[in-house]
Amino acid sequence: MRKKIVAGNWKMNLDYNEGLGVFTEIINMVKDEVTGAQEAVICSPFIHINSLVQLAKGYHKVSVGAQNAHQAESGAYTGEISARMIKSIGAAYVILGHSERRQYFGETNELLAKKTDTVLKHDLRPIFCIGETLQEREANEHFDVIKSQLVEGVFHLDAEQFGKLVLAYEPVWAIGTGVTASSAQAQEIHEFIRKEIAAKYSQEVADSTTILYGGSCNPKNAAELFACPDIDGGLIGGASLKSRDFVDIIKAFN
Repeated sequence: MRKKIVAGNWKMNLDYNEGLGVFTEIINMVKDEVTGAQEAVICSPFIHINSLVQLAKGYHKVSVGAQNAHQAESGAYTGEISARMIKSIGAAYVILGHSERRQYFGETNELLAKKTDTVLKHDLRPIFCIGETLQEREANEHFDVIKSQLVEGVFHLDAEQFGKLVLAYEPVWAIGTGVTASSAQAQEIHEFIRKEIAAKYSQEVADSTTILYGGSCNPKNAAELFACPDIDGGLIGGASLKSRDFVDIIKAFN
């Protein structure tokens, strides 16, 4: 049975007190309203993580993650945060390869492979993002792009290591635009990803891999998307900043 996950990516939003307020609301709503086994994850800015971990203690359905980690163990990398540091404050997840990191910070598949290794070494679960731009989709290159991201980013892992990953498919053309891939488009890509995993590892590994959809998922379309056989949850941007919307997305599994 694949784990169902709804992960919120706060990006560079919410000051310290705002973040604690939203997270407290989310915890209380999850406790009162979420009846299924799905897990909620909040990937916050670094300033919030330690406090959110403390607030989440005792709530097994709510976890905390970071939005990035450096590939090196330590060193003269001013402004960066290591996986060891993230682990030391109790986070469980790290988003890697988000399209904004790839686009704005030039992160390559090769670099992300190194980051994945470091994050796994410190017993953190990567939420590894893959997906195509509008130009790549219009050129009918989306399957090739996604396969390359998998092969160059994470397919160097052995089956045991790979089993610790969560994948997130982001149609880059649908992030923050209000445009959402249709459930059929999303399912097609998720099915393709699962088949690639099966070809590389095994059907058993593929069947146990959680694959999230990450493109303008909201309370109105979540149930339809989550009903697709290969979609196991969502990586949520803007809607995760609003506790009511985020919990309603989580409840789309109920």
